Amino acid sequence: MPSIWAAYLLILDRTNWKSNILTGLLIPYIFFTLPSILFNIFRGQIGQWIALVAVILRIFFPKHFPEWLELPAALILLIVVAPSLIANTVRGDWIGVVICLVIAGYLLQEHIRAAGGFRNAFTKANGVSNTVGIVILFVYPVWALVLDIL
Repeated sequence: MPSIWAAYLLILDRTNWKSNILTGLLIPYIFFTLPSILFNIFRGQIGQWIALVAVILRIFFPKHFPEWLELPAALILLIVVAPSLIANTVRGDWIGVVICLVIAGYLLQEHIRAAGGFRNAFTKANGVSNTVGIVILFVYPVWALVLDIL
């Protein structure tokens, strides 16, 4: 579920709801929170073919490679080439949850700073949707750590 919110924030950033968040950090967040079924599909032959097409388009036809496709292509490449230690062990472990917590905390702090404070983050026109998405990204790893401790 948190990977859906991270994708939502990526889409928001690519539309007219521009934000000041570092959307590149959403890629490792999605990597660590992507459901196993989707992760395994993209890690297999389908992901390899998508990665191959993305690399060929980026290298040989850079003018025709859309800018909005760069981060999703980076995600597919990351999933395909990640070593098994990271893909199989760290993803399902508390280390991945802590990495997600650090990413979400940084994004939340930077978003609140860019908005001019916590109150402004919820009152600006495009701030509410971004703030809610980032807060959900922050709540997931906190909740996962609490459940892991209990």
